[in-house]
Parts: sequence; structure tokens; C-alpha cells
Amino acid sequence: MFGNLGIGELMIILVIVLVLFGAKRIPEISASFGKGIREFKKNVNDVERSITEPETRPEPRLGAGDQTAVRRDAEEPARPEPKRLI
Repeated sequence: MFGNLGIGELMIILVIVLVLFGAKRIPEISASFGKGIREFKKNVNDVERSITEPETRPEPRLGAGDQTAVRRDAEEPARPEPKRLI
């Protein structure tokens, strides 16, 4: 689709963009566009990492009076963690 654009066509497009937005506004637009791409890639990597790596839960800290909770948890069978859709 865009494979047929030559240097002349790209120069015309750049001149049109320069006229529409102005020289001061183009760096702001490109910076915000770059930030958006970086944020998108970061979120995609976070989702991939959350799917591939198992989630680790820290062990709950028990106080002096919480010994009964440990015995009660030991008697109950372990339930599997629900599957995530995303």
C-alpha cells in the first residue's frame, strides 16, 4: 500500500504537515506519539509477562494469636487458582 511512495511524495506530505501544524507544534506531536508507542509496548510486555510467569504471593505473617489459622488452613484441601482470561 505505502510501498510506492518515493522521496518526492514524502517531501510533499512533510510540507503539507508543516503547513497544517506549524514548525513549533511538530516536535510536540512527535514526542507525544513516541510516548504513546512506548506506553503501548510497555503494557503489551506487562500482559505477556503476567500470562507467562506465575504470580508469586508472599506468605502471610502470623502474629502470636494466629496459630489457629494455620491449623485450620492445613485441614482444608487446597483449591486451584482460577484461570485468567487476559
